[in-house]
Amino acid sequence: MSRIGKKPLDIPKDVLIEVKDNSVYVEGPKGKLTQSFSPRISVEVKDAKVTVKRLQDTKQDRAFHGLYRSLISNMIKGVTQGYTKELEIIGVGFKAQMQGNNLNLQLGFSHPVNIPSPEGIKIETPKLTQIVIRGIDKERVGRLATEIRAICPPEPYKGKGIRFAGEYIKKKVGKAQATTK
Repeated sequence: MSRIGKKPLDIPKDVLIEVKDNSVYVEGPKGKLTQSFSPRISVEVKDAKVTVKRLQDTKQDRAFHGLYRSLISNMIKGVTQGYTKELEIIGVGFKAQMQGNNLNLQLGFSHPVNIPSPEGIKIETPKLTQIVIRGIDKERVGRLATEIRAICPPEPYKGKGIRFAGEYIKKKVGKAQATTK
């Protein structure tokens, strides 16, 4: 048995979970989420608990068992608490600000970079060098954060670029000067 997959999930009282046609529907105070799952996995809702079971014992089914249990757990947390990713911008003249529904990044390129805010995800810029991404879907919040980071990832010599809050960048030593006598 999968160590993660065999643990039942508790359903909070303000969350409604429904299973239909190989799909799980989760509704809570922050919104609704849907996830389809493999027909080789069964999901049951009984007595304010969700249990995930596999129908066979193949390697693929064992992997799916833990995966779908984690996905349902993330959905429950998303509709009750939500997810947040924070990014920091490091560099002279680098800044971010919201212009309407678009995130405007000035990162030392010859042009500003505009990123539209996807539906269901909220982008905030409390400071010029900080970006906060909030949403109920963990995958979409994380994907948007990595797409923004990929525009200008931190470089290893000075550390300039966009990084996750608290991310450590190992810096390289620059060129060594040759000494002449």
